[in-house]
Amino acid sequence: MNVARSFNNWRKYRQTVAELGRMSTRELSDLGIDRADIHRVARAAVGR
Repeated sequence: MNVARSFNNWRKYRQTVAELGRMSTRELSDLGIDRADIHRVARAAVGR
């Protein structure tokens, strides 16, 4: 079960990074996210 959960968390993290990475700097700014914070936000999305 732990392996499956870890894999799902990794997939969610990668998907979040990819989606945020496709956004323009302006779109990220509208959300209050700096481009340098994408990985931090993605980690928070999976609860790490």
